[in-house]
Amino acid sequence: MMAPAPPWHVSAWFNAPQPLSLEGLRGRVIVLHAFQMLCPGCVSHSVPQAERVHRLLAADDVAVVGLHTVFEHHAAMTPVALQAFLHEYRVTHTVGVDAARPGEAVPATMHAYGMQGTPTLCLIDRTGRLRLQHFGRLDDMVIGAEIMALVHERGDNAAATLGKSRSDGIAGCAPSGCAVNRDERHS
Repeated sequence: MMAPAPPWHVSAWFNAPQPLSLEGLRGRVIVLHAFQMLCPGCVSHSVPQAERVHRLLAADDVAVVGLHTVFEHHAAMTPVALQAFLHEYRVTHTVGVDAARPGEAVPATMHAYGMQGTPTLCLIDRTGRLRLQHFGRLDDMVIGAEIMALVHERGDNAAATLGKSRSDGIAGCAPSGCAVNRDERHS
């Protein structure tokens, strides 16, 4: 049996009447997308993709959760700036701010999941198991198929994984995403 997805460490929530948790979303497939508002691949692809998933799939089956995972340009990407970003880009799905780790550039949830950068997409099944983690751009058809495979699974007879974690080998920021420099410290 697979281990449960790591818990989220969130310092603020947007577009949510109350804080979310993995336990509170149990029974639904969770589409967790980690992004930064200054990441080109996030702004052009992953945030709009997550919003489309949120608007198209039934909330009883699928929960879309954004995670603003700031690992660079900390002073520019504050919760106040994020709130304006969400308003301007008409993001209606729930978004949490990944909690900072004192003295570290990479925030807590991003660290716990071992994310390689942004955008990162994670699919968590109805029982709370991490089933897919993908760094970089993922085609709409692929993500739709993977989400629907999880929606239609029932019980413990589900396949162990749907896809492998992978990266596109990007260093720094590029149109498809921004990679983490694990050696960098935040002061």
